[in-house]
Formats: sequence, C-alpha cells, structure tokens
Amino acid sequence: MAERQLTYREAINEALRQEMRRDPAVILMGEDIAGAPGRNDPEMVDAWGGVLKVTAGLIQEFGPRRVRDTPITESAFIGAGVGAAATGLRPVVELMFIGFLGVTLDQITNQAAKMRYMFGGKAKVPLVIRTTIGAGYRAAAQHSDSTYSTFVHFPGLKVVAPATPYDAKGLLISSIRDDDPVIFCENKLLYDTKGPVPEASYTIPLGQADVKRPGTDVTVVAISRMVLTCLQAAERLAAEGVEVEVIDLRSLSPWDEEAILGSIEKTGRLVVVDEDNPRCGMAADVAALAASRALHYLDAPVRMVTAPHTPVPFSPVLEDRYVPDARRVVEAVRSIIRQESGVRGQELRT
Repeated sequence: MAERQLTYREAINEALRQEMRRDPAVILMGEDIAGAPGRNDPEMVDAWGGVLKVTAGLIQEFGPRRVRDTPITESAFIGAGVGAAATGLRPVVELMFIGFLGVTLDQITNQAAKMRYMFGGKAKVPLVIRTTIGAGYRAAAQHSDSTYSTFVHFPGLKVVAPATPYDAKGLLISSIRDDDPVIFCENKLLYDTKGPVPEASYTIPLGQADVKRPGTDVTVVAISRMVLTCLQAAERLAAEGVEVEVIDLRSLSPWDEEAILGSIEKTGRLVVVDEDNPRCGMAADVAALAASRALHYLDAPVRMVTAPHTPVPFSPVLEDRYVPDARRVVEAVRSIIRQESGVRGQELRT
C-alpha cells in the first residue's frame, strides 16, 4: 500500500486540527487566519486561512472563539498569547514573518521566555509562535529573513525548524504539548513540498536531530530548506565517490550536540549549511561546537555555507545568489576533501 503523501502546508494544518480536537485549550490567533473581519457570508468566512493558507478550513470546524483573527498589531496579539498561555490555554499564535520579531521582542524574550524562571517553576507558558522564514519568495528584505538564531540566543525559548512534512507535523504536535514557549519556523518555499505523513497523531521529541542521509566521508549539518539543498548536493557528490552524511538539526534549541559530534568522529570533516546570516548564527554555533569538542577528529577546517551578511535583496537575480545552493555545498565539500589539515594523524585512522 502506498504511503499517504501530504504537502508541508497540509501536514501543519492536520497537526493543528488534531491537537484542537484532542485538547479544547488549544486556540489559534493571528492576522487573517480565519477570514476577512466583519464578513458574515459563510462562503467568505475562510477567505484567508493565513497569508499562505496554512490555517484554511479550521474556523469551519472550531469556530471564531478558537480561531481568532487579530488586529495588525503584533506586540498586542503576541502579548495576548503569552497571557493566555500563562492562564491555562495553549495558544498557537501566527507571527506572519520572522522579520516582524522586532516589535514582539519584549513579549517573547522578556516575558514568555523568563516567566517560568522568575516564578520558580510554578508558572507555565505553553505558547507556540508559528512564523515563516526564508528567501526566494520575492517578498523583499522585511519578509524574507531566516533569523531564528535571534530566538536561540534567549534561554527559556525553544526553537524548531522542520524540513519535511513528516517532521513538521510531529514537531508541531510536540511543540503544542510542551509547557514552554516554542518558536516554530516554517520556510515559505517548503509549503508545497510533499512527503509521507501518517494520518494518526504522533510526536517527535524536541532536541533530536535526524540523519537524512548516512555517509562516511563528510558530515553536512543543515537547517530547514537547506536540508533539501544538501541532499541534492549529496546526490551529485555520490557520483564522484564521496559519501556525505546529511544531518537535519530540526530542533535548534534544545539541539542535538551528540548527533553532530558522533558524525564528525565518523567522517572527520564538517560543512555547516545555514540560510541565516553568518555572524552569531547557527552555523557559527555548530562550528564552535566542533572546534571545542571534536577538534581531534577533524582532518580539515570546518566550512560554513551561509547567506551573506546583508539584508535579503529584492532583485530576483541577487536573491537567488543570496540563498546557499547545491553548487556552493558541493564546492565546500570538495574543498575539504582535497585539504588534509593533519589535525587527526593517519595513526588515528587505524
């Protein structure tokens, strides 16, 4: 029997629907996630379903009390989500683009992230903030960031960035059931990708990476859409006799250090691929982990393949150059295959 295939968008929608059926405390909030404000026409009530249609159809089943359109004021509805979570609900709040995080920083990083700590563990903030990331959508600089590392910096927040429909459903269900605030990052260019997704509800533990392709020659660590880019690069390199191990971090905070270190011990080489900007980003964090805890296993310097340290350009030609592609990953892998640093001597191979 063929596996059921869903798009990334459908997998997220199904996770929301199943959790809302399971737990009446789960509510949705965000701009245009239900329908146009003031419309009474039943055919128009689901006119939006979010700017990218992820919540389409949910208001028909759960009604406007649990699927709530909000004014265009991110600081207010994120703050409302924090308050709702602190008082017993499990809100899933949609922040349309991660570039809007600036007007929500106090509510997220100073309130949601610190509340459990400041109340000695007595307070819970079971809040999920769904937001979109990623360039390539022709949406200009303020709508195309991948700055999830900003949230990773703050203790008290959990950050997730799934790459496949299967992971999107399982990680979102885990995030909704978690008692801490979770930033759930969805790459816009993944919404129409398809993959096998079980119909039954299931969870994937936060903090657990996944080996998307095993290999013995080079470890490539990737995040979100870059996982698919790295799998394309791995196919090209396999034709050259280079076996790449592709690790999908999936969860950025907490993260799976042991999966990364174990793979480096096996391959002796590391490339980190990240669409975020390079300074103080996840790629630098993974490289620092390798330098501090796996230096004696490395045969070559760590390579980072990232976006440049610039805003996302609006020009389609420049935007395509901005996002790391398979060609750049292949070049990075080839460069460290050619370069033996001698950090780990030949005697350690035997």
